[in-house]
Amino acid sequence: MLPVQQAETLILNLVLPFNPHHDAEAVKLLDAVGRVLAEPVTGQLDFPHWDNSAMDGYAVRYEDVRSPSDGQPVTLDIVEEIPAGYQPQKSIQPGQAARIFTGAVMPAGADTVVIQEDTERQGDRVTILSTPNPQAFVRHQGAFYKAGTPLLQPGIKLQAAEIAVLAAAQCAQVRVFRRPRVAILSTGDELVGIDQPLQPGQIVDSNRYALAALVAEAGCEPVLMDVVPDQLEALRTAISQAIAAADMVLSSGGVSVGDYDYVDEILADLGATIHIRSVAVKPGKPLTVATIRRQEAGDEGVGEWMSGRVREIPSTPSPLYPSTSVSSPLPLSPISLYFGLPGNPVSAMVTFWRFVLPAIRKLSGVREPWHPAFVSAIARQELRSDGKRESYLWGRLELVNGQYEFELAGGSHSSGNLINLAGTNGLAVVPLGETAIARGELVQVMFTLI
Repeated sequence: MLPVQQAETLILNLVLPFNPHHDAEAVKLLDAVGRVLAEPVTGQLDFPHWDNSAMDGYAVRYEDVRSPSDGQPVTLDIVEEIPAGYQPQKSIQPGQAARIFTGAVMPAGADTVVIQEDTERQGDRVTILSTPNPQAFVRHQGAFYKAGTPLLQPGIKLQAAEIAVLAAAQCAQVRVFRRPRVAILSTGDELVGIDQPLQPGQIVDSNRYALAALVAEAGCEPVLMDVVPDQLEALRTAISQAIAAADMVLSSGGVSVGDYDYVDEILADLGATIHIRSVAVKPGKPLTVATIRRQEAGDEGVGEWMSGRVREIPSTPSPLYPSTSVSSPLPLSPISLYFGLPGNPVSAMVTFWRFVLPAIRKLSGVREPWHPAFVSAIARQELRSDGKRESYLWGRLELVNGQYEFELAGGSHSSGNLINLAGTNGLAVVPLGETAIARGELVQVMFTLI
């Protein structure tokens, strides 16, 4: 078994990030939400575009309003009113002021804004009751950003703030990396779909839905394959189809040491290089990680896949299934990365968060760091492990008076108990060789929110 950190490093070293020349496309700005920027963006406008007022008040010459020698308030003539969006028509001369509003262009001659709370107006004259600082409440042209310099760097995920910046810079289109395509399949005679009646010994295949949701949240296109029975040839065909269809393949089940666990055998037969077979992590020990050149897997079953093997991709776009296409508009990666995840539901999700998600981040062009985010938190209960593997216990992180606290989820922490995983947002880590972390002690907790 590989130690967890060694497994993470090995996996990340296997990932070849998307190329900005071959794996990027230009999309409309609102279509770029959640996508990864593929090239630098340089703006053509200064921010602010011009000197403007940061407050409602009066635009004045500082020379006119600094503390007078006689100590009396200064009274100025109001020569113009300047709302936002209006081009000033007059230049401020000695003894003059302009009524100005937040965001409005500063008039020529003025260099300071006196906020209206520090003034008293009588008709067309205003008395300055308090001496401002020089250039107070003036936002100068180019103070936030100079045109022609880098505005946004590649490798960032475009969220609301970045979209706002691009819109302000009048970027109607932006080049982003394509979404990685991730094929998802489950193997097991006991698995059935959510719309099928359960027979004795059968269970619902929740893993496909959980992994599809995680993949979509990570900004990828999930490609859901049919449930595959525990039959060697059926699984061989499904894995070949998955490799042909996607940049990355996630299978759940079939990677342990049972008589019907065929995944490793099939990958070897297809010419894959298996890099990991198990990791010293709990839950999630039976983890297979392999790489395979797409052409070496052959095209067995690809025609069938294209004609309808992929299921449950809806006819209209949705947040979970952002694309209705069954073929990527850009070529897939030449090497497919294969993750054979454990079949137990919690194990599958823990191994995704710990090992698959960092690989997706690197593949999709996100800049470092790719590894999960950890924080120190106070344990609200004792956290126990057998010490034989690095153990992950699920629960909820809360920020209390500036310090994170971790509440262990109630109920059994069996890898087959999916129920108490709902509502959690962190995994507390009990290190290899340790059997307990006492209540009130600090524990490292990994965020599970994507």
